[in-house]
Amino acid sequence: MTLTRPQPSLKGRALRLLSQREHSRLELERKLAEHETEPGQLAKALDELQARGFISEERVIESVIHRRAGKLGTARVRQELASKGLSGEAVAAAMENLRATELARAREVWARKFGKPATDPKEKARQIRFLVSRGFAAEVVRRVVQGADD
Repeated sequence: MTLTRPQPSLKGRALRLLSQREHSRLELERKLAEHETEPGQLAKALDELQARGFISEERVIESVIHRRAGKLGTARVRQELASKGLSGEAVAAAMENLRATELARAREVWARKFGKPATDPKEKARQIRFLVSRGFAAEVVRRVVQGADD
């Protein structure tokens, strides 16, 4: 006789995902849609979790910024937040704070990766590509690579 475990409910699955890290409502909808057995069941479960404060846009934004801002520029962090389906106003407010620290963060990322100014144009281009690919603004990248010795 083999015992089969009952499948966890949608709410149980959502709570398990939320215990691992903060998720936006859209992320939970994407991940749990395949487990929905009747229409509206998932929305009801997520509404209940949101009403109880388990799903929070503010916490998702804080979490992403905390995890990613040390490595990525404002553009890449904004892109990641947008992919999570967060509201434009909350993301815009968070981006204002990130823009204020972008130069310092870019210098830190540059120093960890390269540590010394480029000696030739090829190396300088490599450093620029690296910082741009991380989502730092072009003006910030220029200041970091040009004035790497300040």
